Amino acid sequence: MRIEHVETIACDAGWRNYHYLKIVTDNGIVGWAEYDEAFGPKGLTAVIEKIAPRLIGKPVSSHEAVIGPIAATLRPAPHGLSAEALGAIENALLDIKGKALGVPCHEILGGKHRDTIPVYWSHCATWRINHPKFYSPVITDLEGVKRAGQDARELGVPAVKTNLFLNDEAGMRQWMPGFASPYDPSLNVDKKLVSSVRAHLDALKEGAGPDTELMIDLNFNFKTEGFVKIIQELHDYDFLWIELDSYNPKALAYIRERSHAPIAACETLFGIRQYLPYLQSQAVDVAIIDAVWNGVWQSMKIAHVADALDVNVAPHNFYSHQATMMNIHFAAAVPNLRIMEHDIDRLAWDKDLFTYVPEIKNGAIVVPDTPGWGCDPIEEKIKAHPPRVFKGYLGL
Repeated sequence: MRIEHVETIACDAGWRNYHYLKIVTDNGIVGWAEYDEAFGPKGLTAVIEKIAPRLIGKPVSSHEAVIGPIAATLRPAPHGLSAEALGAIENALLDIKGKALGVPCHEILGGKHRDTIPVYWSHCATWRINHPKFYSPVITDLEGVKRAGQDARELGVPAVKTNLFLNDEAGMRQWMPGFASPYDPSLNVDKKLVSSVRAHLDALKEGAGPDTELMIDLNFNFKTEGFVKIIQELHDYDFLWIELDSYNPKALAYIRERSHAPIAACETLFGIRQYLPYLQSQAVDVAIIDAVWNGVWQSMKIAHVADALDVNVAPHNFYSHQATMMNIHFAAAVPNLRIMEHDIDRLAWDKDLFTYVPEIKNGAIVVPDTPGWGCDPIEEKIKAHPPRVFKGYLGL
């Protein structure tokens, strides 16, 4: 069974586009993988399409042997778009292999440790504030944040994660200087931000109730001193974890030593080589792994190294249902799962784009036993929502 055709397909996802890789074999089996060109530098589609001719005629059954020679040619620049392109190819080949063997991908990964995957509500309140055209009910004040927490409590998810917001006379808006929104390269903390964040968390917690755990994502929005300061300002909140991003493992270990709450990080890293300094430095309580970027097979290797160093992992998952299903197989197969990220707020047309839509029951998603990922994009539905032209992530 050999690769005959490689194609990229994109569709409108409201404030971003969804992107998919389609690989067809000579016996007609189609493998799918979602990849992401919204979060990070543009150009991933072009990289995949440049690599695609090297895949034609290669055997699907030897997916690491297919990827290995290509990875070797990318060694001078092994991370970023190069790694994401290989991750997408790897994920599509795993889907083909599962379908050809008639088994779910989690069996190829070694078998499932669990039948259901616990999920937390990611971007709770966030999407309803940032993208009111696409997610409802629209949030314009703290009462709306409280209602989002109530929705989480009614759904029964074990935890909710939100982001940093300013709330003043100018209105409610997300604070993301780490992504130049606004551009503020000093990345400092001030009292106005602290009071806004505390009010936001109080409203969310009031709505979610005492049995729903709270999480906050600080992203890249501070430097080491700023991370320590805002964590200390939030010392009285009982977080499931505080999430943040740093490319300095020693600095992250320093932050973790001064945090009252567990620290989750690493979602923008690639491969064992990048993760290892963080794990060896005991810089994280939970290592977040993006299996869409890294490829699920490589993500399993990262997870096993984390397990050897007594660290649990959590999938980074804020894409479409296709990525969610890929991450479910990953989460089922790793022994050291903490919990999985999942966006509860969805676009109105999300459910129409796929052959299967994951469903949350009792705060968890059931692991499917259908071959491959158990979810395919429906091409005619995807193409009915042609991609839009964006300047980039966050519209910048």
